[in-house]
Amino acid sequence: MAHANGAPDDGDADGAWRFFPYDEPYPNQEAAMSGIADALDDERNVLLEGATGTGKTISALVPALSYAREHDKTVVITTNVHQQMRQFVEDARAITREEAIRAVVFRGKSSMCHIDVGFQECQTLRDTTRSIVEKESDKAELSEQTQSLLDGIREGESGAADARSAVTDELDAIDDELAELKEGNYCEHYYNNLTRNTDEFFQWLFDDVRTPDEIFEYAGKQNLCGYELLKEGMEGIDLVVCNYHHLLDPMIREQFFRWLDRDPDDVITVFDEAHNIEGAARDHASRALTENTLESAMTELEDEDDSRAESARNVIGTFLDALRDSYESAFGFGEREQVGENWYDLSIASQGRRDDLTMEFLQSYEGRGIDVEVELALQLGKQLDEQYEDAYKNGEATTRKECQTLQAANFIADWTELGDELGRHPVLSVRRDGGTDEIYGRAELYTCIPREVTKELFEEVHASILMSATLRPFDVTESTLGLDDPVTMAYGLEYPEENRRTFSVSLPALFSSERDDPGTQETVEEVLADAAGFTPGNTLAFFPSYAEAERYHERLRANPNVDAELFLDEPGVRAEEMRREFVAEDGAVLLTSLWGTLAEGVSFDGDDARTVVVVGVPYPHLSERLEAVQDAYDRVYRRKKDAGWRYAVEIPTIRKTRQALGRVIRAPDDFGVRVLADKRYTRESTSMGKYGVRGSFPVEERSEMVDIAPNKLKFAMLNFYTDHDAYDGDPPRP
Repeated sequence: MAHANGAPDDGDADGAWRFFPYDEPYPNQEAAMSGIADALDDERNVLLEGATGTGKTISALVPALSYAREHDKTVVITTNVHQQMRQFVEDARAITREEAIRAVVFRGKSSMCHIDVGFQECQTLRDTTRSIVEKESDKAELSEQTQSLLDGIREGESGAADARSAVTDELDAIDDELAELKEGNYCEHYYNNLTRNTDEFFQWLFDDVRTPDEIFEYAGKQNLCGYELLKEGMEGIDLVVCNYHHLLDPMIREQFFRWLDRDPDDVITVFDEAHNIEGAARDHASRALTENTLESAMTELEDEDDSRAESARNVIGTFLDALRDSYESAFGFGEREQVGENWYDLSIASQGRRDDLTMEFLQSYEGRGIDVEVELALQLGKQLDEQYEDAYKNGEATTRKECQTLQAANFIADWTELGDELGRHPVLSVRRDGGTDEIYGRAELYTCIPREVTKELFEEVHASILMSATLRPFDVTESTLGLDDPVTMAYGLEYPEENRRTFSVSLPALFSSERDDPGTQETVEEVLADAAGFTPGNTLAFFPSYAEAERYHERLRANPNVDAELFLDEPGVRAEEMRREFVAEDGAVLLTSLWGTLAEGVSFDGDDARTVVVVGVPYPHLSERLEAVQDAYDRVYRRKKDAGWRYAVEIPTIRKTRQALGRVIRAPDDFGVRVLADKRYTRESTSMGKYGVRGSFPVEERSEMVDIAPNKLKFAMLNFYTDHDAYDGDPPRP
């Protein structure tokens, strides 16, 4: 039987699909929900690949919420894409109109703080504010006692006068303590949280699914701290929406589960855009320390007369000198002049021994022993950090000072201990200070193997559902993230096949050397001009880099046969406003990098983008970091041929390419053309070894690829769009 809304049911009024909020499931959605429900019963993880627009979020949330309701669990759904966060809120609101749920949308403290203080300052303010409220409570209790004892004195009770005198002395002491605390720093918003009745806030919060911006505004009007109220209100809730870092950072995750009042086994996690977990996990596991922090630590230690200060100065100072000497030695001819305001990696790797920075540090160091002096520096750093906290708490300082010695000593300890472990890659980077024009350095322990971060998470929670339009090949996802025997399911684009065409255009293989060939550039330009000219609507064009996007933006601007409005997405510029202007046009072309923000998590519906073109195979820049990742995967998966190249380069690139293709055809009645412009996508690529990428696409996607010559693309597009009666008026003429 089915619900009134058409969703499948298990035969009772409170069926397994009671959280399904829409009229009818998409094709394959019912099967996905059933498979996920079975997996949750077996406490197994799930890998779900579903084409764009096939309802993956609802497919995961409906069985997860049903299981959580039945077994007293909490569902946490997370993404690193802002637009997906907004989609989660819409889906959660739809669900709660079908079946009431308590949901919280959680965002980091920095974006929700009304007084704009850092993490450590906030923690100190909370502690001080809580102490004030506790003292005020003690004062109120003692005041009641003095009144009661006064009544006893009037009635002639023995000892009442002495007791009242003692209580009065306590009151005086508390008054002094309160005055001292209030002279220091505390948070008025948090004070109001602790002293006011906040039932009205929580009633408002759970009447609907509220966004962080709505919470910030509502709490601000009442002079409350919405962030802290959210943490208080997360106990006993059904659904939490949050960012990746709440789960991928082990320290934040531990706190986060405490706020939920849940053991890890009582949590079901749902990761959207799960192909991004690998990169996000690397970022969370990597550690870095700048030359500026080392200098600040040395300044902090200058006037310190503690006996441990000399050891701290010695080991930190030696590491600082080694850092400077290493990057000065690493500069090649003319390389120093190339350094700008972005971090620039220098090669310090050495064959058969530790990296150049470590060797410089070890060779320069003189003292009682690195381990001994690092431990003394850590001890002193912890003591100084406690002093800074007390000073801020007592109002002796207006900001909560961070202990630079503690940060430096912690990093040096990790660098010396972990720097030569498999999966850790020491990196030295430099950048130019925009104000002084001086160059300074940064040491970083880059993490190559993300499963060091993710495996523990997936083992400790009840189960995890990882979903994306591009998770295959599943065996690679399992290996790189440390998943043990997950349930896998994949659903392709179930919309009518006649509504789409995927053309693989036999352009020259656009390796970096080929891209500069004038004849190749002319051919690529004509393919782009044809794609734009024969598209009834807008065209998206993705390139291996922003520089390539800019190159063809300029060429198309100069092409007299291109009559389209051209939009260029540039690095460091917010793309949302430009995206809105682009979709408002009809017949425009947007040129961007495949590695930019518009390649995934952004919807282009209908005429917003009818055609998408991916120019070349947009491999990431083959940096030393990427080579380190390749090497780590080759060593970990040494029995698999070309594992490093495949895991680190080819598969992430094809996933990105598939994400870009998914920007068009977003609904069952939508139609469009996808163009892969490079012969490495064609059947011809089978003779190109590891550089032929057609075989890396799922088999059903390969079966739809139609090989075509560059000069035939416009005719194929004309036929397709004419068959769909897509042109206003007469179709364009080839």
